[in-house]
Amino acid sequence: MSTTNIKEAVKEKYGEAALRVLSGGNSSCCGAVTACGTDIDPITSRLYDRDQVTQIPEEALKASLGCGNPTNPGETVLDLGSGGGIDVLLSARRVGPTGKVYGLDMTDEMLALARENQRKAGVAENVEFLKGEIEHIPLPDNSVDVIISNCVINLSADKDRVFGEAFRVLKPGGRFAVSDVVTRGEMIPEIRERVLLWVGCIAGALEENDYRSKLAAVGFDNIEVEPTRIYRIDDARSFLSGQGIDVDAIAPQVDGKFMSAFVRATKPRFSSNWRWTFL
Repeated sequence: MSTTNIKEAVKEKYGEAALRVLSGGNSSCCGAVTACGTDIDPITSRLYDRDQVTQIPEEALKASLGCGNPTNPGETVLDLGSGGGIDVLLSARRVGPTGKVYGLDMTDEMLALARENQRKAGVAENVEFLKGEIEHIPLPDNSVDVIISNCVINLSADKDRVFGEAFRVLKPGGRFAVSDVVTRGEMIPEIRERVLLWVGCIAGALEENDYRSKLAAVGFDNIEVEPTRIYRIDDARSFLSGQGIDVDAIAPQVDGKFMSAFVRATKPRFSSNWRWTFL
C-alpha cells in the first residue's frame, strides 16, 4: 500500500471505531474480538486498573484502541493518536491544573468523541485536542516534556518522520514514553503480514532493534524496549486457521515474536536537532 492509501485506511478504520462507540458499541485496536470471535480480546483487555476506569467516561474506555498505558506525569504532555481521549484525560489529572495535555488525532470522528468525553469528565482548563498527523505535529520546537502514544506509531507508513517530529517538539531532557506493537526476530513475509493483520497494524510493526536504531538516528538516547505483553500462537489460532494457515506448522516462527512493549527514550539536555535535518 502507498503512504496515502495507508493513511486513508487508518482514517476509515478509526472513524468507524468512534462511530461505533457513539452508537453504544465497543471498539478494539487489534481486531481480535471480531476476527477471532471471542468475548475477550487478548491484546486490548485489562489495560486499565479499576481506579483509572472510574476516573473517565465509559465512552472513552470503550474507544480505547491502545495496547498498553505508558502515561507518565509531567508539565506538558502530548498524546500521539489520542483517539477517544482516555490517556489524555488520565494524564490531565496527573499533571494537575498547572500542567497541559495535548491530544493529537487526524480523525474528525475521534476528535468529536474525545471532546465529548472531555466535557463529561469535566476536564477543561488543561486539555486541548488538536487535529493533525503524527508525521507533522502542529506544535513548536522544544515545547513538550513528555510524549505518550498507545499502539498508534505502528500504523504510520513513515516512522522516521514520526520519530523526528517527536524529537523536535520535545524539550531538552524530555521523555518519549510510548506503548506500541513490535516484533522480535525474522520471519517469512507471508506469515508476518497475516499476523500483523490479526493485531490490526495496517502499516506494520517495527522489529525491536529497528525501533531502537530509528530512535537513535534522530538523536534520542537512553533507549529501552520493554515487553509488556507477548502474544502466543494460541492467541491468534482461530484467526490464522480461518486464513487457511496450518497454525502448528508455523508456530515456531510466530510464537512469542509479536509483543506490546513500552518504548522509552530521552532527548539529551544538551543537543540540537542536527541529526533530524539530514533525514
